[in-house]
Amino acid sequence: MSDTPTITITREDDGNVIARGGDALANALLDRAGFIYEQSIRTFWHRLHWDTGEQRENQVASHAARMLTAVGYRVDISPDLFVGTVTTPSDPLGNRVYGHQILALTDQLNGAETSEAAAVLTDHVLDPHDGVLVRLGEFFEAAAEKAKEGGSEEGWDLADDFTEAAATLTSLGEDLHVATDRFRALDRPPRPSWQAQLVNYYAAASTTHHPAATTPSEAAASTPPSAPKPGRTR
Repeated sequence: MSDTPTITITREDDGNVIARGGDALANALLDRAGFIYEQSIRTFWHRLHWDTGEQRENQVASHAARMLTAVGYRVDISPDLFVGTVTTPSDPLGNRVYGHQILALTDQLNGAETSEAAAVLTDHVLDPHDGVLVRLGEFFEAAAEKAKEGGSEEGWDLADDFTEAAATLTSLGEDLHVATDRFRALDRPPRPSWQAQLVNYYAAASTTHHPAATTPSEAAASTPPSAPKPGRTR
């Protein structure tokens, strides 16, 4: 693709991430990556959503650059936007991409500042419909079926191991089905015990104001004199 245009992806001074240049195929790839097509009378460009967030902007821009480069485009992307392949000491080439996604989730969990934030991240793993745990169980179930295809005894033995792994994950998900709610509850103040409630009750009662008792002399002094009863006149 020596005649293809160069595509630039930059973060503008106002913070918007803009991609300029390209043709119909490049436009389609940018749309697929998450960019929005814009045009004026004289030119066109692509931009990311304004509320995407810087971390996500970097990820989308880097993903778009890799897709465009893979099909032969020359891409100039600002260094502050490019996110390289995640690596670890045991995977210096970054080949274990799915494991790295879980690692990124773990890093976010370690950095969570509240139990609510931790619960949201935990739900990505424990959601009974689309969580990592249930999908991993489905993976082992599929692996078990794949192992059976050869029809060998060794394949059936391997399928049994995969099936057992899937069952273990299902059981684990059932054991932890309320773990996310329990995580959220950690942010709420604990309910006081009955002993504490009793102490609080008597403490409140002792501070309640009671009017002082009135002595007989004080009562007599405060009672107005009664009017004389009418007598007989002679």
